[in-house]
Parts: sequence; structure tokens; C-alpha cells
Amino acid sequence: MGWNMWRALVAISLATAGVWPAGVLAATGQNEYVVGPTDVLSIAVYGEAAMTGKYTVGNDGELTFPLLGRVKAAGLTVRAIEADLRARLAEGLLKNPQVTVEVAEYRSQRVFVIGEVAKPGAIPLTGGTTLLEALAGAGALTDRAGGDLLLLRPSAPTRDSGPVLPGAPGVTEVRRVNIQELQVGAVSDNSRLVSGDTIFVPRAETIDVIGQVNNPGQYTMEKGLSVLRAISMAGGVTRLGSINRVKIIRIVNGKKTERSANLDDRLQPGDTLVVQTRLF
Repeated sequence: MGWNMWRALVAISLATAGVWPAGVLAATGQNEYVVGPTDVLSIAVYGEAAMTGKYTVGNDGELTFPLLGRVKAAGLTVRAIEADLRARLAEGLLKNPQVTVEVAEYRSQRVFVIGEVAKPGAIPLTGGTTLLEALAGAGALTDRAGGDLLLLRPSAPTRDSGPVLPGAPGVTEVRRVNIQELQVGAVSDNSRLVSGDTIFVPRAETIDVIGQVNNPGQYTMEKGLSVLRAISMAGGVTRLGSINRVKIIRIVNGKKTERSANLDDRLQPGDTLVVQTRLF
């Protein structure tokens, strides 16, 4: 699957406030979802229009339901809430009540996608949200995105926590994932997320290729990138250039170094490769 197709498939906008209606998100994972404060539940009682509607879970973790009063919801799964309502309504209030509960708006739990994505920000956690789904929610990768992403997890997330960055206190790098492998279906890397997770897509590392090449400029660093491959990426040498007169400029411990290069030498991020004019 190419990136243009990828962009088409992930053209789902992030809501500014981090709240998406249930219709935008698949119901997959609802059974596993643990309800929290501010979530909105859609509750239907068959044949009882007065009881059917949307109910917001309060900051105390409870919602107010007709005939039953305050009902605990936070900390319970959707199906547990459904079973509790059914049992309580059957206690002398309704005969064989038919109750269904769904999440109308996911508000209490979220993850973050930041870095080189089209729409960085918060994404509601629906219970079964994976890395791939979270990336889809962020729209697409930018042209500057690197080949890997980092999954970061704070040690003690709270509802008001924002995204976290690599190396910050109390932040664990859960894993590094190759984006292309994830895109083509490396399921083992498609991790389930937990509330407070941050997916960080760093900018790609680059090298510069200058001098007697047809397309001098900056190029994305590849793993194990050789001098010959870098020259090829830059369109090959010009008629004035020489593949036998190439040098690498590299910053080492803050100081600029220069050395002659062989075609099979490996480059490092930040290197400048200079193809010199051939000697006549």
C-alpha cells in the first residue's frame, strides 16, 4: 500500500476537544472498554422511551437513571453496566427488561499522537485502540517523518496529563516500531494502547550530498546507507564529477572533520558527502 492510499484511508479528522462521536469510531473493543468520568453512554430500554437516551457519567463516577437514581458507572465495563441496570430494573420495576448500553462519546481516556503527523493531538481510547488506529486518527505522516515511531508511557498518567516526550522524567519507552512494517501488517508490533500513551513520530535523520552530482540536496538517512547509494539517490555524478574523488564531512565531538571516502563506506546522520571534480 502506497502513502497516497494510506492518506486516503486515514482521512478521519481529529476533534479539537478530543471528543469523537461513536459513529466515527468502530464499536470494536466496546466490551473491553472501562467507562470513566465524563463519558457519555447511550442506554436503551426496550419499550420504555422515557428511559432511553444519553447519559453523561459525572465526575463522581455515577450517572442518574430514571427510577433508579444514582448508578455507578466509572470503573465498570459497558457490559457490566448493562447487566447491572438489567438486574436492578428487574427487581420489581420491569418484567424481563431488555437493556443495551453503548458508548456515545469517549471522553475519559485518551492517547496522544505527536511529531511528524498531519494532525497531532489527543485521540479517545476506545478500549481496543491500537497503534495503527491511533496513527489513522492523526491523519497521515508528513513527508519529513522518519522510519520508526516511539511508543511512550508515563509512569503515573492522570486525566489531565498531556503528551510526553522521550527522556522526560517518569517516561518509559515501551517500544520502537518500524512504521513501514506496521503499515503492511506486522501485527506483533500493532500494540494495544493504554490511557496516557504517547505515539511520537520523529523527523527523519538526513544527510547532504553536494558537489558534482546531478541533484544535490538533502536526503533521508537509510539504515546502512553507503556512499555509492547516496550518490545514486542524488542522481549520480555529473560529467565533471569523479566517484574516485569523494569526501565525507562529519561533525565529531563538536568539531568538523573531513576524510576521503570509499564507495562502500557507511554514512551517519548529519554527514555531508562531497563529490569533487575529476582531475583532467
